[in-house]
Amino acid sequence: MINCYKYAILFLIFTGLQSCSKDDTDLQVPENYTFERNGQSTVSFDGQTTRLLMAEELISSLSDPDRSLEELLEMFRNSDPNLSPFTNDNLNDATKSIKSKIANSIDYFNSNTAESSSIKNDFENWIQAQTMEVFPSWNTLAQEGSPGQIDDGSSTRYINALGLEYNQIIAKSMIGALMLDQIVNNYLSPSLLDSNNNRSNNNNGVLVEAKTYTQMEHYWDEAYGYLFGRSLNQSQPLDDLGSADGFLNNYLSKVDNDPDFNGKALNIFNAFKKGRAAIVEGNYDERDEQVRFLRNEISEIIAIRAVYYLKKSSQLLNSSSNNQGAIFHGLSEAYGFIYSLRFTRDEASNSPIFNMEEVTELLAQLIGQNNGLWNVQSSTLDNLAQQIADKFDFTVAEAAE
Repeated sequence: MINCYKYAILFLIFTGLQSCSKDDTDLQVPENYTFERNGQSTVSFDGQTTRLLMAEELISSLSDPDRSLEELLEMFRNSDPNLSPFTNDNLNDATKSIKSKIANSIDYFNSNTAESSSIKNDFENWIQAQTMEVFPSWNTLAQEGSPGQIDDGSSTRYINALGLEYNQIIAKSMIGALMLDQIVNNYLSPSLLDSNNNRSNNNNGVLVEAKTYTQMEHYWDEAYGYLFGRSLNQSQPLDDLGSADGFLNNYLSKVDNDPDFNGKALNIFNAFKKGRAAIVEGNYDERDEQVRFLRNEISEIIAIRAVYYLKKSSQLLNSSSNNQGAIFHGLSEAYGFIYSLRFTRDEASNSPIFNMEEVTELLAQLIGQNNGLWNVQSSTLDNLAQQIADKFDFTVAEAAE
């Protein structure tokens, strides 16, 4: 009798534990980012991989003074079928472009076309300035107020009259205006995920014509593609995190390697898997929970790296070496990450954590009144770092390592 009672209690405990954990185990989340229907993969983000490749070649070409303005702008626009600026013929034949997706999210720019155009123009103006200001001075030593080359101790950098590297500004600003904006404000937006009849179609397994996926599944995958679209194994992207591309993927790796933020990459990968699994199972509350998590975590990468470069440059200014080339390089990266703050997401207000007016003010503080970075003060950089960190859930000390 005692044994029967004991077994009954054990049975109730066991089944009770199963019941308590049922909500957590109902969602079938795969180990890798692998989703199939009828034995065929439903994951597709070719367009994102194409744009990452275009961006990589554009940034690389900005360091080639033999490149013409026409070629560089065409890499950005991809609008003239008579021009073939890319070394990769597949990119020349592609119908995609970088420009079309810059500042083009449904949440931030669908009804804000004036600011979207202004941001696109910023990129084209930077590209033009590289060819008109920096390329002609490629073999000239930079001086205060004059563009040219400057050594940072390990590499030669090419700066404008204010000490800024346009290629670094463009690359880091693109992380915000293209990758971040498309992920958190476009493809992960319920406004897009649930647009038209996407929710009912997803519930009923209605696929995009001639494709293996529903429209909602595809939108989610496109967000994933802007972060992991150049990974060698796109279903296991953490294996080559940091080396897959030089954009958001690379800086997620750098942040994850900081002990204060270790685990961020795995958490982001798991959230992408969980949200995609929730879409497959029609669990939209869980999907939206993962959206909120991803928006916060990915937005934070931008701010962490902005603070990192500001503090690193401040430390160099206060060191005995006072390596101007390294300082200018770090602050050019900081400039781009500060610009990218415009595309971050505050879930409480559904708006940028820094709007464009605030970003413009931060950049004005960085550049100063006279000769730009040539006269920058460490106190200015420390103040900027603090202003940024104050709006996020991390400290300056944590980001500065």
